Amino acid sequence: MAPDKQWMNLVNDRLSETYQFGIKEFLRYASKKLGDCEIRCPCVKCNNTYERSHEVVETHITVYGIVQNYTFWYHYGERKGESESESECEGEEDDVLETIGEEEIHGIMRDFFPTLDALNKNRADFGGSSHNAQKEDPNDEAKKFYWLLTDLEQPLYEGSKSSKLSTIIKLLHIKSLGRWSNESFTMLLQILQDELLPDGSTLPNSYYEAKKIIQDLGLSYKKIDACVNNCMLYWKKDEKSDFCSICGASRWKNDNCNGEIKVGRNGKRKPVKILRYFPLKPRLQRLFMSSKIASFMRWHHDKRVDDGVMRHLADSLQWKSFDEMHENFASEPRNVRLGLASDGFQPFAHSKTSYSIWPVFLIPYNLPPWMCMKDSNFILSMIIPGPEGPGDAIDVYLQPLIEELQELWEVGVETFDASVHQNFKMHAALLWTINDFPAYGNLSSWSTKGKLACPCCNKDAFSMRLNNSRKQCFMRHRRYLPINHKWRIDKKSFDGTTEYGLPPKHLTGQDILDQVKDLEGVILSKDASKKTKVSHDNRRDNWNKKSIFFKLPYWSSLLLRHNLDVMHIEKNICDNVLGTIMNIKGKTKDTVKSRLDLEAMNIRPELHPIQKGDKFVLPTATYTLTHEEKHTFCMFSKQLKVPDGFSSNISYCVSIKEHKISGLKSHDCHVLLQHLLPLALRGLLPKSVCEPLFELSLFFKILGAKTLRVEELEQIESQIATTLCKLEMNFPPSFFDVMVHLPIHLALEAKIAGPIQY
Repeated sequence: MAPDKQWMNLVNDRLSETYQFGIKEFLRYASKKLGDCEIRCPCVKCNNTYERSHEVVETHITVYGIVQNYTFWYHYGERKGESESESECEGEEDDVLETIGEEEIHGIMRDFFPTLDALNKNRADFGGSSHNAQKEDPNDEAKKFYWLLTDLEQPLYEGSKSSKLSTIIKLLHIKSLGRWSNESFTMLLQILQDELLPDGSTLPNSYYEAKKIIQDLGLSYKKIDACVNNCMLYWKKDEKSDFCSICGASRWKNDNCNGEIKVGRNGKRKPVKILRYFPLKPRLQRLFMSSKIASFMRWHHDKRVDDGVMRHLADSLQWKSFDEMHENFASEPRNVRLGLASDGFQPFAHSKTSYSIWPVFLIPYNLPPWMCMKDSNFILSMIIPGPEGPGDAIDVYLQPLIEELQELWEVGVETFDASVHQNFKMHAALLWTINDFPAYGNLSSWSTKGKLACPCCNKDAFSMRLNNSRKQCFMRHRRYLPINHKWRIDKKSFDGTTEYGLPPKHLTGQDILDQVKDLEGVILSKDASKKTKVSHDNRRDNWNKKSIFFKLPYWSSLLLRHNLDVMHIEKNICDNVLGTIMNIKGKTKDTVKSRLDLEAMNIRPELHPIQKGDKFVLPTATYTLTHEEKHTFCMFSKQLKVPDGFSSNISYCVSIKEHKISGLKSHDCHVLLQHLLPLALRGLLPKSVCEPLFELSLFFKILGAKTLRVEELEQIESQIATTLCKLEMNFPPSFFDVMVHLPIHLALEAKIAGPIQY
């Protein structure tokens, strides 16, 4: 018998006897259905995602409260129309595990529509007016889900325990995991239909029919053909074109032998390149069709505590200034704020084929901290095909998304909120992009290479060319110090010059628009003869184009448009530090060429190389570990034991014999730099070398905290300049590539954008 659930409404009085008794009854019910094994925890924090023991679940529900809209306990064996008879309930206990897939699917659909029972009674009135002054019937888009519920309730055949919809979902899932072809899937359906299932089966006859049913979810994608040279998309007015209007390349694949256009089995011509675009509006609408998620989409407005501590992006300066500038948008808390992330990867495992495919993801930031960055809440927006990365031509592929974002900002879309049973006009805005440094250049349009590689410093970036090392070095961090600081006139300890410069000014969106106003409409093509040539030397900046994001009406008003990726910066700095202090061949920045650069700059004569015949002998540097110190460092790393989930097994990356560490992943470098390096290096290097490294570790530790305070960020913002200056006094100029320079901007970005884990 399903227990009474009225106690769940007493979430604000969780210590009352009624609430505590309700928890006991819930756990007794779960034990009867599922046994004494670990169960999913329905507290607000775990949200039925993690399995816990009964004792932990009881504690969590008491401390955090139970999810309010979770009134149908399908995770714990409750079934639709469950009998009030205790004996019947016990009789169902044995087949809970057999039907858990069916119950989960049914529960998901019930989550989408908690008013199912009421609407079933009034299904004839579906197209009429609302029966309640406060509650409304779903709009036409939302009603499509009820048709799916009808399919869900329709058995696969008479007497079947499985429904038509759940069977199709399971079979399509197996097809995806098994990488079946469409033809083989159709053959399976036909065999099941003709030979295994009884007459009257509702199973579809082909993959096309099965896909058609699932498309009612509104989560399918559009295929948009693209030029092989990334010049244009064949859509809108060019939808029926056969040749690129810019480079003249054919839209269709040609047979290499006779030059004829390739045709598929269905008689259709095969395009050379296809963009898969997943429309955004239906995916945002689906967030509000789940009563549980819909309530969380208002968390930033209804339940966030504004006490001056940044825990969520809603606490950030960017969010608050955006609300002040766009009051109409901010007046509806359900309007969605988004972030965009993209990068290329090799999709073929263990393949030597050079191929790069670029997915573009959107992250809805309305959700609370414990849900916001879960991959299950990410929205796949498009898949940009290879075989090469799009480069600056990524703007060509982003056109459908930008157009839809413009429409979502200006017009909005009618959306049904299942948590309050009301329709509302939903709008959406893109707050920023998140990318590693090379992709940052593609999205922002500022080239992240060369002497002006730093996009934050813009034209005021300063670097010097190291003739022997043949690379740019980014020093001059003394200009971030107070104007009367004694290090500004210390030539000997730095690069042999005095420093009177000031830090670069933080540019507004309007400043950038003024710089790129002559770059609108440049041709972005892989065809060198058609691509617009942009000379950085003549322009004296690094702009390659005017970013397509400026088509968004609010983009120029944002305080921050593109985020530096802290994790990749940490990895590059960690690799630089480990490679140099351990003198790892191919990784160290302390080479013969870097020592010759010191000689050319006429600084640190004690480190100048000594020529003996045809070879150079390098004097020992204070920042390099001796043979015994390397052994001590490697033994510490090899014998290190950390809690599960803290990091990967770093000992696998340590070679005691060769005295080197290699193969570290981004998260390993994150853990090493923030937590382990200060412990491992203590007592091994001189204080002048250890001190700035430990300060750098503390900088990233404070920056990477789950909660941030403005006063702490201002403190590390002023301290990082001193830390980088101390590093300049010890490490060679070749150590200071652009990645070592970028931390100077990270604290300011955190003040604007909030905690970096978002």
